[in-house]
Amino acid sequence: MNCRSQNSNQKAVLSYDQQCAHEFSLLHSRVGQLFINIDIGCPYGLPYVATFHQATFAPLGERAMELFLAAGYRRNGNCLYTMHCRECSACQPIRLYINDFQPRRNQRRALKRNQDLTIAAAPLRCRREHIDLCERFLQERYPKESNSALGYYRDFFFNSIVTSVQLEYRIDDRLVGTSVVDIGHNWLNAVYFYFDPEESRRSLGTYNILYLIELCRKWEVEYLYLGYLIDSVPAMNYKKHFRPHFVFVDGKWQQGT
Repeated sequence: MNCRSQNSNQKAVLSYDQQCAHEFSLLHSRVGQLFINIDIGCPYGLPYVATFHQATFAPLGERAMELFLAAGYRRNGNCLYTMHCRECSACQPIRLYINDFQPRRNQRRALKRNQDLTIAAAPLRCRREHIDLCERFLQERYPKESNSALGYYRDFFFNSIVTSVQLEYRIDDRLVGTSVVDIGHNWLNAVYFYFDPEESRRSLGTYNILYLIELCRKWEVEYLYLGYLIDSVPAMNYKKHFRPHFVFVDGKWQQGT
């Protein structure tokens, strides 16, 4: 990409962010009183109290959800939230501007390693194969937590406020990965991805993001939200290798390092 195109893209993103910030301030003036703070132990294992600033919503317009995402909010079920932790600021919302992204060498290797996968988009659903795979993933990643696949689907994935789908990654007929994604006119929101722990050599987390980027280009979507980047948590810091990326810090999207 030449400098002129890059500068043009940067100006377009800045203009988009300014428009979103203006519209979000008007939206927040109407709904801000719905939000409350809830303190729990850090879900990412950091030694701090986590404060979720959250509210529950009925169905949202597609643009309203876009404004919340552009303001650094995340979705959990029918709740929208942002982190207001007093002692920690490790959680940084991260997004990609699709027009700027170019895969790195190791990402191209992940593409090559997974050429044998078949991928299908489906309505968000919870079948036995999804429960079994999600349970294995949670037991491998979070063995000390009281998480359950049914709980994740009931409380986290399923919602009635935005349009969501799941992408199913298979080797032949065997399910090896599932990606839960919210979709809008000009954005995709990566909600969660779980995969077969025995297929870790495939770098399926990386491949999932690369496939979402491909979908964005196919659907002419400009912004892909990847959840939180937490540099000190290995399961959350691989996202920083997608460059250029942007993190939401001090109320603004800033290019990450």
